[in-house]
Amino acid sequence: MHPSEEIYCEKSSRLRGKTIVLGITGSIAATECFSVIRELIRHGAKVIPVMTPSAAKLAAPDAIEFAAGVRPILELTGQTEHVTHLGGPSAADLFLVYPATASTISKMAQGIDDTAVTSMAIIALGGRIPIAVAPAMHELMLNNPAVSKNLKTLAEWGVHIIGPHRDGVRARAASNEEIVSWAVKLLSRNDLLGRRILVIGGRSEEPIDSMRMITNRSTGMMALALAKRAFERGADVELWMGGCSVELPKFLKLRRFSAASDLADMLDLVDHDIVIVPAALADFTPLEKTVGKIPSDKPFDVKLKPVPKVLPMIRKKCKNVIGFKAESGLTIEELEKRARTRMKEYGLRAVVANDIDDAGRSTSSVILVTDGPSKNITGTKIEVSDEILNFCAEII
Repeated sequence: MHPSEEIYCEKSSRLRGKTIVLGITGSIAATECFSVIRELIRHGAKVIPVMTPSAAKLAAPDAIEFAAGVRPILELTGQTEHVTHLGGPSAADLFLVYPATASTISKMAQGIDDTAVTSMAIIALGGRIPIAVAPAMHELMLNNPAVSKNLKTLAEWGVHIIGPHRDGVRARAASNEEIVSWAVKLLSRNDLLGRRILVIGGRSEEPIDSMRMITNRSTGMMALALAKRAFERGADVELWMGGCSVELPKFLKLRRFSAASDLADMLDLVDHDIVIVPAALADFTPLEKTVGKIPSDKPFDVKLKPVPKVLPMIRKKCKNVIGFKAESGLTIEELEKRARTRMKEYGLRAVVANDIDDAGRSTSSVILVTDGPSKNITGTKIEVSDEILNFCAEII
């Protein structure tokens, strides 16, 4: 067994049965292709690497072969690899150029064919398979009017542009996570295409003084999983995140909040088709915030006041709101009853009920409570997210 087979579907099967032709060009980001290939395989993809001569100087073909389990195509032969892999009856499902240099982007837009990668592009652009490019270059190169125009031309032709992420000097290539999410987005169902979905997650943090706070247990894992899967299923997604313990990807539209009052101040921006709220928001906040730090060598009292409930405020802005209800030590029947009461009280479309002991775990066990029969869901955060989004697809 080749080492690439050992990691097949290690993380998910979202790309199982899909073949991706990966065009690697001569950006220094080509050194990241090893990990990109491995990550795609971990989600079930078969990856066929194709390299330009410049890319082969930066990333050793033997290393790329080890990553993919397939010898990279460095030049075309009598086997007509470009037609076989992208033009015939057994054509790949996606042609992805990562990283895409200014040179290759411009050649693709002008129909120039002088490397194995641009030969693949010629065929792919003449066919019907999805095409994506992930630019990576110095920012001044991306600002060049010719390069910008060529990139715009590709976008007008239906080529999907992934990233790049500018830092004032470089236009950095998309991350592994972003590449995988785009591959899934382009190769899976798009039942949420064009729908505007807002996910509000994380925990609110109510300040006691300039250092201390009152907060709840929430890592933000479920909110992130929901936002990523909604993105991958075609939705126009926005993520509003409070305090969290997860790394937030750059490719999602993001707004941050701290206290529950900060979130309440943002609600005029709600104009979405669906709002999903797995956030752990405070029920109480200090009556007064102390400026500076309260001395730690003496007892002190904190008086609390109730925080206005945010879910009813959101409900006034959107008719399709899905709330979450976290409890502890209840039976399934009791948990469902409380969730149903919350749903009716606030006029929600559904409530996802769970035990707080699941917080921070990679798997979850929840009850999806709707107007119809409730549904028990157990699985990874991604699997639970998909079931919730299936319900979203039904109601909109």
